[in-house]
Amino acid sequence: MTETEFLARADAILDHLESQSDDWLALYDFDVDASRNGNVLTLIFNNSIHVVINSQAPLQEMWVAARTGGFHYRFDGERWVDTRGGPDMAEALSQICTDANGGQPLKVTI
Repeated sequence: MTETEFLARADAILDHLESQSDDWLALYDFDVDASRNGNVLTLIFNNSIHVVINSQAPLQEMWVAARTGGFHYRFDGERWVDTRGGPDMAEALSQICTDANGGQPLKVTI
């Protein structure tokens, strides 16, 4: 994938995640603050837990920082896979956001 293609894909992911977090109020009666600054999206949950998602163009990776650690994801042609063999990015973000929301299930799609 070219750098231009990666940047377009990464920007679309961050836009989608920001929009999705805005929809959680209607879907789950739960509000989360989403703050976007360039290639960095920060989700702030009511209990002050931060989840940060950003793109790393030189590596063509998406990075996630959460209380449970830092995670790196690379696109395999179909989905964003963990570079260390963990769950894909959508599944991992669903679990991270569910935990940050006090266990109330939140489904993240990418």
